[in-house]
Amino acid sequence: MSRYFSPRFAALEPYTPGEQPQSLERYVKLNTNECPFPPSEKARAYAEAHTRPLNLYPDPDCRALRVKLAETLEIAPEELMLCNGSDEALAFAFLAFCDGKTAAAFPEITYGFYPVFAALCSVEYQEVPLRADFSVAPEDYFGLGRTIFIANPNAPTGKLLSVAEIETILQRNPDNVVVIDEAYIDFGGTSCIPLIRSYENLLVTQTFSKSRALAGGRLGFAVGCPALIADLNAIRCSFNPYNVNSLTTAAAMGTLLDSDYTRRCCETVMENRTYTAAELKRRGFHVLESAANFLFAAAPDYDGGALYRALKEKGVLVRHFDKPAIAQYNRISIGTREQMDALLRALDEILQEAGQG
Repeated sequence: MSRYFSPRFAALEPYTPGEQPQSLERYVKLNTNECPFPPSEKARAYAEAHTRPLNLYPDPDCRALRVKLAETLEIAPEELMLCNGSDEALAFAFLAFCDGKTAAAFPEITYGFYPVFAALCSVEYQEVPLRADFSVAPEDYFGLGRTIFIANPNAPTGKLLSVAEIETILQRNPDNVVVIDEAYIDFGGTSCIPLIRSYENLLVTQTFSKSRALAGGRLGFAVGCPALIADLNAIRCSFNPYNVNSLTTAAAMGTLLDSDYTRRCCETVMENRTYTAAELKRRGFHVLESAANFLFAAAPDYDGGALYRALKEKGVLVRHFDKPAIAQYNRISIGTREQMDALLRALDEILQEAGQG
């Protein structure tokens, strides 16, 4: 760090993203929960034909896309804000709804960006332990007097809360915002978006990075009552009103016009998830039930970090976390059937070499 760096950030530990190798041919990439399929041909064709001239600023309100997405979600445009990935929406929520008087709360094992956002915004936070089975206990969030952030399905576990369970959290925290991060909701869960008309304290975030195959485009959105969305827009327009570029806007519009393709991709991912979970269990792995586009699995009698490194040596990237409670596990993104078979072959080789095959 330079001598000019503000001391208030001296202890900041930035978020560490999954590895992005420069040579994709070298690895089977199952470490960052991307969609294994490209955007649809219709989406790409629409993007090529409708991109706003790049010498002009993009529409700061993304009006056409916002209207179309609102129609798709069956909400009003004023109940929706588009942003540069759902991470930006989450960061804006920490800025808008947390401060010296209102702290944050989120699960102890969850998306690693939450404590980073809290630290960056100088917000005190509480990490709530999970149950023994790695599930979120709704009652642990009742009446906390804090802004609550819950990833549903949770990451990296893939565990899902029902809409009814989330509704109990909303009911027991009427004076605080509850943010439900639904980055993976399209792979087996039910969205809480319909609840925004009943609960003014609900904010839902989603992304185009996972089910909609636009991770490289960086587009996310937040849904809530008009007042909450106005709060977020106040932050957005004080930071970067041109936060969504015109190339991404066009690609996203094309994606919305080909919803059948998105549905088929999600169905294929879920089929491959079921297949891979069964194959891992057949090899003795402990695999958590997942409603996301990844599995969280621990190998029999094999250190989680060592397995991650052994897989990388064989050209397969998965995600390992050093937190003691989950250090035996690896998060495995669901790819194509060919990619999952490559993972299984590599695992068989590793376990055989260790005398476990």
